[in-house]
Amino acid sequence: MIELGSRTHKLPAPQHVVWESLTNPHKRGSRPWLNLLSDEVEPAILVAEELTRLVWCSLWPSRPHDQVELELSSVGRETALTFTLLTPDDPPDPSKLGHLRKRLNHLLSADLRFSYGQ
Repeated sequence: MIELGSRTHKLPAPQHVVWESLTNPHKRGSRPWLNLLSDEVEPAILVAEELTRLVWCSLWPSRPHDQVELELSSVGRETALTFTLLTPDDPPDPSKLGHLRKRLNHLLSADLRFSYGQ
């Protein structure tokens, strides 16, 4: 797998809450955060290591072999979430790569963060 990008964000929620959000984004009673664009699909979970690591399939049908690795760790009462975009294929052109990174960053550092009220 080739790493196409990686970023770490601190989220204002405990690790078990972030894990639940990532594994069950449409849980009844939770604030919606996984707001996908028309060129995106709901990610399926390929790997789940309870509370610490998830691997999602690609959110983009145009890049079906890409994966998103999500690693979680506690930082006091907060959670450090690292996402890494991976591919076994050739990297996309710079414009497409920028779009993919921006979307992951927006979903995980803005939409998910705001779902916790901050």
